[in-house]
Amino acid sequence: MNLKALSTLLITAESYDGGPAPQRPLIDSRQFGMLLFIMTEVMFFASLVSAYLIIRSGLDEWPPWGQPRLPIWSTAFNTAVLLSSGVAAYLAGRQFRAGLETARRTLGIAVVLGTFFLVFQGYEWVQMLGFGLTMTSSTYGGLFYLIIGAHGVHVLGALIALAYTWMRMNPAQERPLTQGGASAVRMLWYFVVGVWPILYVLVYLA
Repeated sequence: MNLKALSTLLITAESYDGGPAPQRPLIDSRQFGMLLFIMTEVMFFASLVSAYLIIRSGLDEWPPWGQPRLPIWSTAFNTAVLLSSGVAAYLAGRQFRAGLETARRTLGIAVVLGTFFLVFQGYEWVQMLGFGLTMTSSTYGGLFYLIIGAHGVHVLGALIALAYTWMRMNPAQERPLTQGGASAVRMLWYFVVGVWPILYVLVYLA
């Protein structure tokens, strides 16, 4: 070993502190927190659906005679609107990671579609209340408003978070939006979008 190689080895040995090399976390803390929250919400909706199926199985006629029928076709259209919102949110996430300026516009489309879904649901509720389907009219009505209403509350909360994320994407913002924060909000939106077709099939079609 020559003198130059020996000096290089000594410098390397002195600069090594023996500690482990810094590593990036496998998942962002905000994403992990959102994942835990979504898991609790999955159990919440699973309990609602289980109660619905148990109560329904104990009745001879479902829906009960004399109760107005649910608007299947208009809700199918509204379901397509919500699914389109989920697709737009996904595309916005890809564009945001790529640094494209179109991400904010695409996420804005997701917000508009989600808002339309919620407003249209409210309109249908007003119509059904006018037809006599209320929380107290029957077990059928009570379960309907409980399950669909719970989902509507979740959509509203996720929509507010999505709109806030859209505002944070403004280049004029002093605090730039982080990938982890944006991804956590999209995870919540994917959840409320993904659980809706299950509820639609069980409550409206089955």
